[in-house]
Amino acid sequence: MRILYSALLSLLLTVSAGATTLAGVNLPDKAEVKGQSLVLNGIALRTKFFIKVYVAGLYLPQKEKSAAKILGADTPRRQVMHFLYGVSKEQMCDAWNDGLSLNTPNAPAEVKKAFTTLCGWMEPIKKGNELVLTYVPGDGTEVQVNGKVKGTLPGKPTADAILSTWIGPKPDPGEDFKKALLGG
Repeated sequence: MRILYSALLSLLLTVSAGATTLAGVNLPDKAEVKGQSLVLNGIALRTKFFIKVYVAGLYLPQKEKSAAKILGADTPRRQVMHFLYGVSKEQMCDAWNDGLSLNTPNAPAEVKKAFTTLCGWMEPIKKGNELVLTYVPGDGTEVQVNGKVKGTLPGKPTADAILSTWIGPKPDPGEDFKKALLGG
């Protein structure tokens, strides 16, 4: 399965000056967060039952292959999901809740409350729209759905739990997805 995923990824992935394209989605190689430049650490395709659901990009201050180092650092980061397939609010909430239970099983009450808020901010996401999560130390994680800022979730533990759904010990989208986001 891993060989098949790697072959498919290399067919779908192209890199050009200033951007990386996967499954027809072009993500810039850099993003700016509160005056700090972030680099595209990795890009991955989320599939479910052979349906291409979204292309994900993880932006960090510098490239890093270690999930533990990424989660241990208190630095800005951005997660981008560009949807190739429309999803419902309920599907998004189920994915967040599954990711939390798999990767942060003993989440503190503040993190569980933040995930409830996150779920409340979800709405149907149509093909071509994005969900963007931007963590800034001291501010929290700003959530944008379909181009609208929904609010900011406080705390690094919440930011880590959100990112752990992708790069934690049991990433809901799978190990190959995690590996791709970690630049591997």
